[in-house]
Order: sequence, then structure tokens, then C-alpha cells
Amino acid sequence: MLLYIIRHGDPIYSPDTLTEKGFKQAEALADRLSINGLDRVYSSPNGRARMTARPTCERLGLACGIEPWMSEDLAWKDFSAEFEPGRWRWAIYVQNDRLKRDPDLRPGDPPHAAAYLKGTKAEEGFARIKAHSDEFLERLGYVREGDVYRAIRPNDERVAAFCHHGFGSSWLAYLLAVPPHIMWSSFNIGHSGLTLLQFPNNEDGWSAPMCLCLSDMSHLLLRKGLRYQYNNGIDL
Repeated sequence: MLLYIIRHGDPIYSPDTLTEKGFKQAEALADRLSINGLDRVYSSPNGRARMTARPTCERLGLACGIEPWMSEDLAWKDFSAEFEPGRWRWAIYVQNDRLKRDPDLRPGDPPHAAAYLKGTKAEEGFARIKAHSDEFLERLGYVREGDVYRAIRPNDERVAAFCHHGFGSSWLAYLLAVPPHIMWSSFNIGHSGLTLLQFPNNEDGWSAPMCLCLSDMSHLLLRKGLRYQYNNGIDL
């Protein structure tokens, strides 16, 4: 099985929609995903994720299943805190900010990790994502046991999940058995970034997901007028 985890296109967070560029990015994703096709499409309930998924679903004639547990609103409640008076922020970004201000802090230092999760509901949030992830993957034919999966219905399906950065990076940490603070501090996901995980169908029935690409945005090259660019800031 191939699992595509896709961040929404360039957003307008309030109201919850896409910019003109974001809609073009969604069309570019449809260009790419229609080359080899998909078998199933899922999305977070947030509008920007559903709008990003829509062109792909229309192109391939697929329904989009809504997965409430992929909501970025839930992830925000779990993984944000008031790190400064009156200023709520994602814990995802706090580590690098604190490294800039305090040279004695280093990524992966346990007290540091605890410090930037203080005030969040990270423990509850990860438990929630883990439970729903296990149920979701079992529906697709793969049961979690430890850090790997037992293929109860091994398949070669292509499955896409349109979601978000905060949720997506946390979910990837669990799927790949990477400590969350390492995933958050060392990896990033751009608008319309496509991350592809392979669940190999081994003869012994076990499957360890492997990341084939992270936040790939080469589909932007398929659409004229789109720059190959990370979050409107870095040309790639």
C-alpha cells in the first residue's frame, strides 16, 4: 500500500479557504495524482483540506471520506500553548525559537523537550492520534503491533489523506516511530507538500512503513504560473 499524506494548499485561515495560489496548487496535485491514480481519498473536515482534495476527487471520480480526527482544530488544542503572555503558539515552532535565544539549548535535550511541551495537551493529543491512526490503518488492512504493522489484508492500493502541518507532522512521527520533538524541530511540510509512505507487503506478513519522499512539491512544475516555492518564501 502507498499512503499519500498531503498538506492543504496556500491557505486563508479565516475564513477557512484557499488563496488563488492555493487553488492552483490543488489543481497541480490533481495533475500529478491522476497520472497513476488513487483508490481512496480522505480529508480532514477543515475547509482548506477539503478544497485541496476536491480537484483530485473530481478528476478521478472518487468520493472524499471525511476523517474528523485529522482536524487541525483538534491538533491546535493539543499542541499549542501560551508560551508568552497573551500569545498562543504551536509547540512545533517553539524549539527553534528558543534555540535562537538560548545557545545552551540543543535539540533532543530532554529538559528542553519538556520545556517546549509545557502547557500543552501533547500527551493527550498523541494518544488521540495514535488511537485513531490505528483504527484508520486497520480499515486499510494493516494492524499496528509495536512500531510495525501486521498486514491482515495486504494490498497495493494508493490512499491519499489531505490534512495539515500540525496534525500531519505529529501523525508522521507516530507512523515512522520518530520522536515527535525530532520530527517537529528537524522536518517541515510546505503548502501542498506530498509525503509518501510505502507499506511493503512482505512474505512474512509484517510491514514497516518507509518514507519515500517528504513534502515533495514537484507537482508545482506541472502548472504554468506556479513557482516551485516553499510556503511563499523559499524558491526550491
